[in-house]
Amino acid sequence: MRLPPEFTARMRQLLGDEEFRNFMESYNAPRYFGLRVNTLKVGVKEFTDISPFHLESVPWTSDGFYYSACDTPGRHPYYHAGLYYIQEPSAMLPAEILGAQPGERVLDLCAAPGGKTVRIAAGMKGKGLLVANDINRDRVKALVKNIELCGVRNAVVTNEPPEKLARRFQGYFDRILADAPCSGEGMFRKDGEASKSWERYKCGRCAAMQRDILESAHVMLKPGGVLAYSTCTFSPEENEKVIASFIERHSDYELLDIPKTGGMEGGRPEWAGGGSDLAKTVRLWPHRVKGEGHFAALLKKNGERIPAAGEAPEECIEDSGIPMAVFRRFEEKNLNTSIKGCFNMKGANLYNLPVRLPDLSGIRTAKFGWYLGEFRNDRFEPSHSMLTALKRKDIRNTIDFGAGSSEVISYLKGETLMIEGEKGLTGICVDGYTVGWAKQAGDALKNLYPKGWRRMG
Repeated sequence: MRLPPEFTARMRQLLGDEEFRNFMESYNAPRYFGLRVNTLKVGVKEFTDISPFHLESVPWTSDGFYYSACDTPGRHPYYHAGLYYIQEPSAMLPAEILGAQPGERVLDLCAAPGGKTVRIAAGMKGKGLLVANDINRDRVKALVKNIELCGVRNAVVTNEPPEKLARRFQGYFDRILADAPCSGEGMFRKDGEASKSWERYKCGRCAAMQRDILESAHVMLKPGGVLAYSTCTFSPEENEKVIASFIERHSDYELLDIPKTGGMEGGRPEWAGGGSDLAKTVRLWPHRVKGEGHFAALLKKNGERIPAAGEAPEECIEDSGIPMAVFRRFEEKNLNTSIKGCFNMKGANLYNLPVRLPDLSGIRTAKFGWYLGEFRNDRFEPSHSMLTALKRKDIRNTIDFGAGSSEVISYLKGETLMIEGEKGLTGICVDGYTVGWAKQAGDALKNLYPKGWRRMG
């Protein structure tokens, strides 16, 4: 692999000749592939029992696995059922150490495309409020799709600079993840384009942006709250030096120790001229772990932590204009469960959250919670994301196909299936896991799988 000469010269200076040789040899080794089980939809053991892939545990996560390069999990029906998220193994660490809990208010500040967001959501178990933000409008589309694919019910998606969010959410969040934009040096082996673009995104420019992001996170974090910072780069200017500078400006923070497993090492205080506490941060080196380059730090803000507001009442209608009777008729006819929580409408679209929707006036918002569907005249049309967050047992009429069946492949391609069944709305499942809607009419099963989600070929 051809690497920027300026980059290799700097890494030799930082690491010394012997470690630098080992570091460079890692670029001739094959990369590692990973997936994280989505425990919102399937248990870890439950998944490993049915998995067709060659799996090996990732040591720094409770639900992450390496898979073989010969596997193709992105094409398997289980992917379309949201049973796992494909993610580089080292990138699984930040959301793991954040430790989000049910009922908390949590912010993923630089969230797209959503791999860390859906892991945070799994830890929250559908309770509390998760705000996922990204400044890039195009990347927000992928973020929304991945949240919906994984059946997340308690997420709001925003599209704003961190400093604008900070003006609205002062002292609001229990936990914040800042997986900051960076120079991407740790991704050179995985992504050849990363090394080509390195000249445009050198560490000095990125470090200034990272410091600003942390300042916004500080404003939004409650006393007693936890802040996780991470990058996928090696540069001390973007890692230890950013953390040392932040703590120097904010003496009310302390670094928390991160367990060093699977070949992880502590940060290098000598590279920042900082105190020994910087060794509590972690570095994942490609010549020492089975993964790409990464850095992470975990900080706690001093002070007494005030618990987040509790769950919404069993039924909380935020807009008196919501035709809830229409929705409840749909529910009674098609579901075996009753959806609780807080309902709100945007246009004709109905959303649900386990807590009250925060004030988002003036904030660009791409998703206001669990999107349930749309009111059209006197009827309710359910969304795909409603289905992905439901279990098979929640749906009155279902058809279950095996993962290896021709029917499920045809369904994922958007084809009509010539199958007889009970007339009306039908939940399509793969080995018992929900994957999409269809509508039975006589001997034909009309396909309602979203066009933009369909499997090609």
